[in-house]
Amino acid sequence: MDDLLICRCEGVCMGLILKAIDEGSTSVQGVKKRTRAGMGYCQGRTCQPILRDILQKSIGQNEIEQTQKAQAPVRPIPLGKL
Repeated sequence: MDDLLICRCEGVCMGLILKAIDEGSTSVQGVKKRTRAGMGYCQGRTCQPILRDILQKSIGQNEIEQTQKAQAPVRPIPLGKL
């Protein structure tokens, strides 16, 4: 289970995310800073909901703040369109 891939863009597995939570991360932003999950091409659109679910189950909170923000450009676009 530790080698289950959660963030495809950055190659972050479940074990690394659980380790970050054990080390004190209590938000999506905290996990992102420790693991780079959500910093790849999709800017967390794929893995952020999964990270919130993992955090909810691991720390026992019903609501986890959505503190991760997509960086510009919000959607990747080809350079030729700029």
